[in-house]
Amino acid sequence: MKTKVILWSLAGLLCWTQPLSAQDIPSASWQIETALMAVPADYRASARVLGYNPSGELVTLKQGDGPYIALADDPANPRFSTAAYHKELEPFMARGRALRAEGKTAPEVFDIREAEVKAGTLPMPDKATLCILTGEVEAGTGKILNPFTRYVFYIPYATGATTGLPTTPAPPGHAWIMDPGTHRAHIMITPPKQ
Repeated sequence: MKTKVILWSLAGLLCWTQPLSAQDIPSASWQIETALMAVPADYRASARVLGYNPSGELVTLKQGDGPYIALADDPANPRFSTAAYHKELEPFMARGRALRAEGKTAPEVFDIREAEVKAGTLPMPDKATLCILTGEVEAGTGKILNPFTRYVFYIPYATGATTGLPTTPAPPGHAWIMDPGTHRAHIMITPPKQ
């Protein structure tokens, strides 16, 4: 249960923003640089980057035609976290952001997207990757210390039986499937910390 709460919180980080003042928004160049850290190296140059303008609105900071979209750190959240996901996940991610902006809770977002995916009104790829990078921002330099990346592989409606993976959290370095049998079924892989 604790793992689900943590992962719901992570989903909230990817889907929710709040207005900020201009002085709270990091420079576009820093947002782009740190967001791209979450993108696999082969795709960084061609990735699109979403980040925050001086008004605190989520906008495109860097155009890209590659397979990845990177999401800059949310300056409203004290914990540093960036993400990168396959562009086919954008309708799913954008819908989550829109629902959060309406004030929906994480369980409500899950249920609404589940119904919309099942109805065929919300596109969901049959497989796609999400990479989440966390770390600490060094005061004064903006350098990201102790970066750590987790990987999520969406495979909607997969189960433990169809994949052979456990459905309970596995130790770092091992894979397991979360939300089995739902639109949000995904393989979680957390590498061991160095």
